[in-house]
Formats: sequence, C-alpha cells, structure tokens
Amino acid sequence: MDTVETVYGKMIVYSNKTWSFLNKPVFDGVMNPRINRIMTLEQETPFSKQSWNNDVCFTTKNNDLSLLKDTVWLCLTEDSNKGFKIPVPGVTTSRYGIRNGKNHNGIDLNLKTGDTVCAAWSGKVRYAKFNDGGFGNLVIIRHHNGLETFYAHLSKLLVFPDQDVIAGETIGLGGSTGHSTGPHLHFEVRFYDDPINPEEMIDFANKKLKFENLFVHKSLFKSGAKPSEYFDDKEDEKIEPKKVEEVKKEKIEVKKEKEKEKEKEKVEVKKEVKKEKKVEVRKDKVKYYMVKSGDTLSAIAARHKLTVSKLCQLNGIKSSATLRVGKSLRVN
Repeated sequence: MDTVETVYGKMIVYSNKTWSFLNKPVFDGVMNPRINRIMTLEQETPFSKQSWNNDVCFTTKNNDLSLLKDTVWLCLTEDSNKGFKIPVPGVTTSRYGIRNGKNHNGIDLNLKTGDTVCAAWSGKVRYAKFNDGGFGNLVIIRHHNGLETFYAHLSKLLVFPDQDVIAGETIGLGGSTGHSTGPHLHFEVRFYDDPINPEEMIDFANKKLKFENLFVHKSLFKSGAKPSEYFDDKEDEKIEPKKVEEVKKEKIEVKKEKEKEKEKEKVEVKKEVKKEKKVEVRKDKVKYYMVKSGDTLSAIAARHKLTVSKLCQLNGIKSSATLRVGKSLRVN
C-alpha cells in the first residue's frame, strides 16, 4: 500500500492495484449556479436538483422537461467552457428519435475500435465505469453550460469519477461494449437527465457548433420522457421467451388477415373489369343506319331482321313518323 499526492488530493494505492482518495472532497454537483437557481427555484413548477452520484446514470428521475414552462438560456461557448470539440470525427450512422419502436436518445458516430474519444465541452466526470444496462463502458461528463454528455460503448476508460476535463481531452477509446452490434460511439446530450437531440446544437458534418447559445424549451423534449437505466443499441428488438409463441401467433393472424384483404381486393377488381368489359361489348355491338332517300321503316327493319315495332322502340319513334334523309337509326 502506498500514498500518492495528486492534484485531486491524496490517493491511496492498494496492493491489488485499486485505489481511493483520502479525505475525498464533497461536491454538491452544481456546475452552473445560475442554471441551478432557474431550474430549482424560479420555474412555475420547480424541478429537482441534479445531485452528484458516481454510481448511477441519472440523478433527477422525477423530472419531465416536456412540462418546462419558461425558456432557459444556455451559453455553449462561455469562457469557463473553453470552447467545443467534436467527440469523434466519424460520420453519423444513426440519428436521434424513434428506432425500431423505441427511443434512440442520442446519435451514433462511426469509429474503429481503439480510436480516441474526447470531451465535447469542459467539465467534471460524474460517471466512468461499465454500465450493465446496455451502455457498456460509459463516461458521463457534467459541463459548465448546464448540460451532461454521455459517451457509450467505449473499449477503454481513460478518466475517473470527479476528474476535471477540458474540451478536446481524451476520455476513452472507441469500441463496441454493452448492447452494440459494432464499433461506434453512442453520444447523448442531456439537460437535467432529459435527452436533447444533439443535432439541435452540433453540426456533426462540419464538426462544429451550430450556435453559441441554446434556448432550452419544452418542445425540445419528448412528452412524458423519463430517464432509463436500460439502453439497447442493437438493431433487433429482443423478445422474452414466454412471449415468443404469442408473437408468432399474432404474426400468423396478421398475415392471414392481409391475405384475406388481398383476396377481397382481387375479387372486387375482377368484378369491375367484368362490368367494364360488358359495357365495352355493348358499345361495340350497337349499330346505326343512316336513312337514305326512298327508305321506309318496314324496309329498314326487314333489312336488319327487326320488326317495325322493335325498330321504333330502339329509336323512340312512332310507326307513323316521317323519316328524314341523313337521320341515324339504331338497328340492334
């Protein structure tokens, strides 16, 4: 066992290669007193304070920012923040929003295992360990601007809880730990634990901030959104074993219903086609005769194998009607 002086105080290093701080300083978790005052005191319905906890992902589980009444101004580039750095230069492979029927609360950025991942803004590391809820190796940093950022699926952690970091500082190496189908960085931005679409403020294509300020209002948050310890970044949704047979039956029933609907549609189409054909046949069989000089009704009827009364019926005329040269008479 040995004692080492660090910038964070005295550290005890044990023979089993673990360590802990001696007289660890107490930190209340407030990085931005102005934001804390607005959120916990000045809102119509005050929100619970962000505590400082190194063991859980979320510290304000009862907050629902879709109920936020007032707009909160965040300065993303203030001096204490020392600018912004893109966490990884990779392209976006999956965006924020609904994916496979579930909320995807961040953005996925392509990388190779071992690529360096850096802090987006300056701040203090709140969480740095393996998360068995799905994030894998996860780093959470609380920033001076009031935000928290999540860096998930890392292959290696290079920071520890309560460590101060600056924007652009390496915090870990990219990987595919936790619930992941391949190497990438799952990156989240949260405000009082509720997720915000990172593309609201970051231009990932050009690797820079879109704006110097972010105006936080309730429309940025999903209605009824609640933080969750469980996270799944796999494409395929898992089904509990008990429900497998039920799901299979439902799929079969849905398939049968779709097939029935298709058959009905086919029958209706066939009926319509038959009707159209009948109309066309009728139109094709209708024949007309143009009256010539010297024609009589009896002569025209005899020529087309009709009776005079049938000929008159087809044309709506009387047998005593005078025929006009050039008039068309229907003869079938």
